[in-house]
Amino acid sequence: MNQSYPPFELGKSRFDQSTFWGRFRHFLDVVDPRTLFISDQKLRESKQLLHEYKTGAASADVTDQSLWEAQKIVQAIIHPDTGEKILMPFRMSGFVPFGTPIVSACNMCTTHTHTHT
Repeated sequence: MNQSYPPFELGKSRFDQSTFWGRFRHFLDVVDPRTLFISDQKLRESKQLLHEYKTGAASADVTDQSLWEAQKIVQAIIHPDTGEKILMPFRMSGFVPFGTPIVSACNMCTTHTHTHT
């Protein structure tokens, strides 16, 4: 799938939020489980790149794609109010991989108790 990267806007969504398709793509971007595997080094680099962009110190050869990806990483891992890392199970991207086994186990327990009374 060819991904286009519009001009970067700090703190904004990469996708058009006035359309259903844009909001859907934004949601998929937010829950992307690949962000669970981002190293601490990559997180530091992403934070640094965004800081440089914000202060006007980013080099001219920085691409919109690298800025959008850095923002996605930081928004997926860092709490917006505290600035601290969010534990993996509590991130939006961790909802499916961490929540599914718990919900499945609860459903199996509920089903088992209701069918064997």
